[in-house]
Amino acid sequence: MAMLITPQTARFIAEHRLDNVRDLALKAKREDGLDLPFALDQIAGWQTARTKLPQWAEQSGIIYPPHLSMEQCSSQFTAQYKADLARRLTSAANGAANSAANSAAGKAANGCLVDLTGGFGVDCSYMAREFAQTVYIERQEHLCVLAEHNMQALGLRHVRIVCGDAVTMLADDQITRIAPSQPALIFIDPARRDEHGGRTYAIEDCTPDVLALKDRLLELAPHVMIKLSPMLDWRKTVADFRGAVSEVHIVSTGNECKELLLVLERRHSRRTSDNDAPVRVYCVNDNDIVDFAYDPANTSSDRALGFAPLPQPIRYLYEPNASLMKAGCFALLEERYGITQIGPNSHLLVSAADQPISGFPGRAFAVEAMGGMGKKEVKTLLQGAAKANIAVRNFPLTVAQLRKKLKLGDGGDVYLFATTLAGNKHVLIRCTRCAA
Repeated sequence: MAMLITPQTARFIAEHRLDNVRDLALKAKREDGLDLPFALDQIAGWQTARTKLPQWAEQSGIIYPPHLSMEQCSSQFTAQYKADLARRLTSAANGAANSAANSAAGKAANGCLVDLTGGFGVDCSYMAREFAQTVYIERQEHLCVLAEHNMQALGLRHVRIVCGDAVTMLADDQITRIAPSQPALIFIDPARRDEHGGRTYAIEDCTPDVLALKDRLLELAPHVMIKLSPMLDWRKTVADFRGAVSEVHIVSTGNECKELLLVLERRHSRRTSDNDAPVRVYCVNDNDIVDFAYDPANTSSDRALGFAPLPQPIRYLYEPNASLMKAGCFALLEERYGITQIGPNSHLLVSAADQPISGFPGRAFAVEAMGGMGKKEVKTLLQGAAKANIAVRNFPLTVAQLRKKLKLGDGGDVYLFATTLAGNKHVLIRCTRCAA
């Protein structure tokens, strides 16, 4: 499988890769030997990769897929996170001696990775660096062609490309025949679009259905890593896998939740026949990582509201990052950081400490004033402010409605949080951002 690019197409891509793709589509001169649709895909793909996959963008010879595949592929951050996780899982399985050997022998002790849903190959390319052997499986032939070309361009010559359907190959026991050795880790990223291109989120609506494949996957490998939609309820997802999940990773970058990663462990699934095995949850937002133990048998423990009296005076307000919001572990934040939830479902926490918390995993604000929604209170609270950054949490108005009501422009140094305290009292909190 080879990618053939004419000299005219290669020259066009090199000359115009910084240009606006839409303008090029309308104005570019057609010439013999120029595959314009392909060239436009390459220019658009490289422009996306500059921010999403900078290491790929710096590498000459990479061929990019059409827009949808670029939209769906992992970012460099999330792909590298999976590679680090894969290294930890397989190194731990190999033991301390083999972990030392990994450092000395280029990760050779980590054995074989099997990626059952290779796609564009970004995740596979990063994880493959941690393994001596890698098998990439993808049912779409054009993506296999791209992957084979790009793995070579990236110097990953130990990656074997296989065009086939993962479910069929699992049923026919083909995986054990094509893998160079027993898989140490299986990775699977079910397609989250239906036959009409619409988005799907429920596990059973994705392709393949990893719930139906769980037992077979764990027969083949001691660890299985599954990439799922961040829209899923992670607690329900853990329950659906009935004790097989050992770790949950809620991964965000730039404070935007990107994916939910599950780690299934063969030994973990055998500890209990019920859904009560302990699970480690990792809330990741760039360099911030907060982890905690989740007990599926006590599902209310990590959601419990303390309803403690609010500290007085309220000096600082904290907004947890996107992964912590998704995890819903607000009682944990109260305990770890000595802060208090301002109200039910507010997702905001406050303290009366003299100094802000150093390294809080989210945004911190110094509180300047707090008041109700009465005209006089609002007028006093907004004195001197012509514009503000507004956020609403458990509040009856949207940001746009509140901005219109308060007659404030957008931006500036003032931050306004509108929320509801215990007792259904609506309040505005005026803040300034604390330095990171």
